[in-house]
Amino acid sequence: MTRKPLIAANWKMNHSVGESLKFITNFSRHPLSDDVEVVICPPATSLYSLKVAVGEESKIKLGAQNCHSKESGAFTGEISATFLKDLCQYVIVGHSERRHVFNESHDFLAHKLKRVIENGLTPIFCVGEKLEEREAGQTTEVIQKQMDDSLVGFQEKDLTGLVIAYEPVWAIGTGKTATPEMAQEVHDMIREHVAKKFGTGVSGTLRILYGGSVKPDNAHDILTQKDIDGVLVGGASLDPDSFYSIITSV
Repeated sequence: MTRKPLIAANWKMNHSVGESLKFITNFSRHPLSDDVEVVICPPATSLYSLKVAVGEESKIKLGAQNCHSKESGAFTGEISATFLKDLCQYVIVGHSERRHVFNESHDFLAHKLKRVIENGLTPIFCVGEKLEEREAGQTTEVIQKQMDDSLVGFQEKDLTGLVIAYEPVWAIGTGKTATPEMAQEVHDMIREHVAKKFGTGVSGTLRILYGGSVKPDNAHDILTQKDIDGVLVGGASLDPDSFYSIITSV
């Protein structure tokens, strides 16, 4: 089954509004193929400006890096999926920094996923193991629990278009990267697990991204693996030429 590759940029807490607009100006000089989907996830402060800058007909799609689990309320500083649906098409949910720095639980992430899907947005749901868990041979157990506990209660119809990003925590921002073969093994496990839980209709169309120190010089080898449908890029996505090199490696 053909799945369109998805190349997503997670800028994290980088690029002011002015810097974001400068990026888009330079990045837009590069032609984009219809055969690849490109998503940029800037800080929330830049979403509106980038939406205006890229325009409705652009091949560039936008995503948020996070959202709250509630529609509205007394949650100072938070942003709901209801607000985001006017600004973007994707939302990153469950990034390891949200799990391990901000202590977001599987249950909390399940509620976030529900809000994202209810508002017609596509979640990029992140899973991944820490170094000590990999060394203890617990990678499969950890990732399956992350999926099971956060996708509980969802039906096959709810997960159309779902994107999962496998990001080994030990490879994020460290310069270390899982070998393409290691990444493929985990991606295959994720697809098989989703097939058992939700059927082959979901698993066959499910796009699974790899994230973790993806750079122009390793992207091609990663993207040639059978079950790797794209990448979620951190630091290397902050430079327009570097990010474009990763896109063209497809």
